[in-house]
Amino acid sequence: MQSYANAFAQQFDPHTQYFSPRRSENFNINMSLSLEGIGAVLQTENENTKIVRLVPAGPAEKTGQIKTSDVIVGVGQGASGEIQDIIGWRLDEVVALIRGPKGTTVRLEVIPADAEDGTRRIVSIIRNKVKLEEQSAQKRVIELDRDGSTYRLGVISIPTFYIDFNALKSGDSNYKSTTRDVERLIKELQREDKIDGLIVDLRDNGGGSLREANELVGLFINRGPTVQIRDQQGRVNILQDSNPKVVYHGPMAVLVNRLSASASEIFAGAIQDYQRGIIVGNQTFGKGTVQTLSPLRQGQLKLTHAKFYRISGDSTQHKGVVPDIRFPSLYDMEEIGESALDGALPWDQVHPIPHRQFISLSSTLPELTARHKARIKTDPDFRYMQAQIDRITEIKNDNLITLNEAMLQAERDASEAWQLDIENQRRSAKQLPALDKLSDLEDTLEKDDQGRIINPEAEAILAETGRILLDVISVTYKKLLARQ
Repeated sequence: MQSYANAFAQQFDPHTQYFSPRRSENFNINMSLSLEGIGAVLQTENENTKIVRLVPAGPAEKTGQIKTSDVIVGVGQGASGEIQDIIGWRLDEVVALIRGPKGTTVRLEVIPADAEDGTRRIVSIIRNKVKLEEQSAQKRVIELDRDGSTYRLGVISIPTFYIDFNALKSGDSNYKSTTRDVERLIKELQREDKIDGLIVDLRDNGGGSLREANELVGLFINRGPTVQIRDQQGRVNILQDSNPKVVYHGPMAVLVNRLSASASEIFAGAIQDYQRGIIVGNQTFGKGTVQTLSPLRQGQLKLTHAKFYRISGDSTQHKGVVPDIRFPSLYDMEEIGESALDGALPWDQVHPIPHRQFISLSSTLPELTARHKARIKTDPDFRYMQAQIDRITEIKNDNLITLNEAMLQAERDASEAWQLDIENQRRSAKQLPALDKLSDLEDTLEKDDQGRIINPEAEAILAETGRILLDVISVTYKKLLARQ
């Protein structure tokens, strides 16, 4: 019934769906942000189970070995249970097999999305309760040297736009929300860390509460419109920030990637339209539609009923938010994003809304971009990323499949040798010892206080965002002050 209904519903758009009673239960568990499992959102693609999103700070994400678009082909229980082949299984049956009590182990047989030859690996995950506290906004400080001075930049990472609606409705004055947490973190960064600038990190943030996206913009502007919503009758409703309070007045950057979607795009788009800060990273997901849930006697219906529009009048649908300065991306835009989904609604526009602009980036953006490009030409991590992108493009354009076992093994050996070579090139440039084999890499990577592997490319992107922000301070803000 669910398959039949969705075959019909998804002729209209990719987000209108019928949820069977079992899937409704799973959906509600995921929306509650409190479940016992591995913290991954899955979908069926052909006969396979594909990972479409990892819950930030969830057990799967913490392993550092599972990524978006990886395919799960087998599941085993405990440390030594037999791996069951799940190819062709129904999604709800796969979820039931993976989910389990807190503290127990599940082993997944995975084909990584970037595997050139379908090589599989086994990943052990200890199931746990995915806590809201672990997914809330977090702060840190990075220090960068520039012209003999050390600058301290605050970083606030927002994994999702969350709010405890039940606590809010019950009148709890201490209800938890993204905006409240970010406001507290900004004040701490200003008071305790004396930051020179702020980076809002929205990488992999798939969205969440529209209310929170609207209120978060309000922390950085004194008053004004934030987003437009057009319903199925063509009526346009404008959400506004009516609170004159501004929590942070200083220079800021917003970091996004291909998995920044929905509410993330509303926030980034508003900051860009106001030119309140510079947007850097990759073109975002492009989900500019609004859904509501309608309960049925059997299950529930998720129905698309409206579209988001920026105050510039542009829809975020399909095109997403295009950064002011783009970074190289390992995500294939033809495979990931709203534009990759069948039946995605088209991009369109509504009337723009008059709004002020805080700074003008248009005159200084060419210089900011030139400085960025000059830096990444010699940056070991960015050169490594570009080599990976070039390799993926080369493989994608190769339409020949090796059927000879000896030739296939030779291709695998050559691929591993290439990976080891570019990794050692990066390590040499960073004055690190070379690796003898690729399997030793994980042991050499830095880990955070929770034991999670710190991705060097992700850190390099964050550091470059900080350098761009320093460029904004030295170029754009100085020109602005000179005119005043």
